[in-house]
Amino acid sequence: MVEAKHAGVGKWVINGVLIILAIIWIFPFLYVIVNAVKSSAEYSTGNFWDLPKSFSISENWQYLTQQIQLGSGFLNSMIYGALGGALGIIMAALAAYAIETLKIKHGLLWFFVIYSGTIFPFQVYLIPIFKAYNKVGLYDTRFGMILIYAALIIPFSVFVLRNFLMGVSKEMLESARIDGASDFYIFRKIYMPMARAPLAAVFLFQFTWIWSDLLFGMTLTKSESARPVMASVSLLGGATIQKVPPILLAAIIVSIPTIILFVLSHRNLEKGFIVTTK
Repeated sequence: MVEAKHAGVGKWVINGVLIILAIIWIFPFLYVIVNAVKSSAEYSTGNFWDLPKSFSISENWQYLTQQIQLGSGFLNSMIYGALGGALGIIMAALAAYAIETLKIKHGLLWFFVIYSGTIFPFQVYLIPIFKAYNKVGLYDTRFGMILIYAALIIPFSVFVLRNFLMGVSKEMLESARIDGASDFYIFRKIYMPMARAPLAAVFLFQFTWIWSDLLFGMTLTKSESARPVMASVSLLGGATIQKVPPILLAAIIVSIPTIILFVLSHRNLEKGFIVTTK
């Protein structure tokens, strides 16, 4: 009885802490929503927690379109997130399958070699990649951005997908081989469908990171034809920011794709999160 009472109190404490954290987390979001619809004059003269007296979304949107090419940035980031994320995850899935299922020679060593890409911060890679891209003609190109994003997401993706493969029944795979299935057929028809949950979780993680990236977008691009959306939005800032509401409106707009992706893939995320934490 006493233990049940303590368990109930602990549950209430945990729920209370989570509610407080949720409220703290939502305050910046409310700040953005409230001030994104204000005019720049109203934002400058009033308190930023005051409710808007008028809705100036069209005015802020017009300012955005005059200052930056948000549409081309959207398109570029969608391409980088979709193609770069898909390419990196496919390569990671093949590597995890080879290391854990095919039992290639020195598989564990290869895994540590691949995963060692997460040891150093990404800033370390900037100068070598920038120089290499300038030499081979990949600087300021969509193809170059897809390649670098695909390469950067491989280590973590291999880690997650290898964890999933470690829990797959080896007897099932051996039965498929006895029935005459090739290794690639097993990968394509058995492994990939079974890995739908971790694949969805990994793709959401990596797409969100690619979409939110500013570092490589600013360093490896200079033209609107290749610049991702976050690098485009960063052009609105500077030493003196004259109009804040348009920036807040841009922040809301650029967050929409990741929210949509989360809603579309939420069915597979719970199982995928379990795999990523093994």
